[in-house]
Amino acid sequence: MPSMAVKPEDDHSTTEGAINLPYQMNNRRVAFGDLDLPIQVGFWRSVGSSQNGFFTECFMDECAHAAGMDPYKFRRTKLENHPRFAKVLDTVAEMSNWNTPLPEGKFRGIALHKSFGSIVGEVAEITKLGDKEFSIDKYYCAIDCGTYVNPDIIEAQMQGGIIFGLSAALYGEITWDQGAVQQYNFPQYDMVRMDVSPVVEVHIMENDEYPSGVGEPGTPPAAPALVNALFAATGVRERALPLVKQGYKFV
Repeated sequence: MPSMAVKPEDDHSTTEGAINLPYQMNNRRVAFGDLDLPIQVGFWRSVGSSQNGFFTECFMDECAHAAGMDPYKFRRTKLENHPRFAKVLDTVAEMSNWNTPLPEGKFRGIALHKSFGSIVGEVAEITKLGDKEFSIDKYYCAIDCGTYVNPDIIEAQMQGGIIFGLSAALYGEITWDQGAVQQYNFPQYDMVRMDVSPVVEVHIMENDEYPSGVGEPGTPPAAPALVNALFAATGVRERALPLVKQGYKFV
């Protein structure tokens, strides 16, 4: 909606989820470009945090690898000033038995992100079946959403947010031909189905903090947790989505 667009310097939604990272860093720069598109675009579930969670948490894994450190421990050393973040990260690492070696052929990836006031940590556990063939076995998810009322709703939202994020990471793409969208329903725009969907285990942190959102925060860590697990399995850093376009198959 060009008539409603704000100036780039006033655009907080584009950098949402990247501009206020909790990690202690000596040097940081966040920037974005203003692109004039021939099509109209809108918000996606979790808004700016959707893509920025993928960018930032995959980059944190790259930093951990460059430093020769475990991805969980690398993040943990940079959260001394943010105990709520650290507690969520510790919880999801404990849930997934992060410090216990996995059987041969299995790999993990971790991601941590805050959106809509809630902090969510996720660990993806996958099995390598072939060169680029994987099963997504399980997702561990810890959420700090402050004071909560209905844990069943929170668990369902985390499960749905992860499946939504995985659907985009694996398959999500919109293409155009002569001004028309080529994907008009699920036969062309696939989503994670029962035979690919992982088991999702959710833990809700207990505290007396102000309540925050649960409808969208489960989505941003989903893609980076998976891509970080794929890096652990293959040594290849994927920076483009969807993954099926990069030759991956998920069963």
